[in-house]
Amino acid sequence: MALDRVERQILTELQRQGRLPNVELADRVGLSESPCFRRVKNLERDGVIQGYAARVDQRALGLTVTAYVHLTLEKGLEQRTDFHRRVQDEPHIVECHAMSGTHDYLMKVVARDMDHFSELVMRDILGYPGVSNLESSFSLSEIKQSGPLPVEA
Repeated sequence: MALDRVERQILTELQRQGRLPNVELADRVGLSESPCFRRVKNLERDGVIQGYAARVDQRALGLTVTAYVHLTLEKGLEQRTDFHRRVQDEPHIVECHAMSGTHDYLMKVVARDMDHFSELVMRDILGYPGVSNLESSFSLSEIKQSGPLPVEA
């Protein structure tokens, strides 16, 4: 989908501040209110804007451990389908990507502490059908959290 300059500006502003009032957004991108509102609605309808969410400090929720889990599955479509469902159902797995290279998946897992992480791995993740290998790395310090996507042409 080709985005014009104004749509790119709209996306930049909304990624910075998703609750920006339409009046202020229109002013920042150089449109009147109605055309700006229509542009935003079109971007939502077309799936370019997929939703709005609050960013929450995970430590404020007592989630002090962040682990990146490299996982390999045995071959088999049925196992992958069930694995995907189980990943979707586990709220402590906050990201999961199918990967190229040595491992099949990379998951970002948050936990209260190391005991909780160990329980998630031993009780749940290792029990997912087809899991044949699992390696974990732990975040020591967050340098940059999911930032806005670059929207330049």
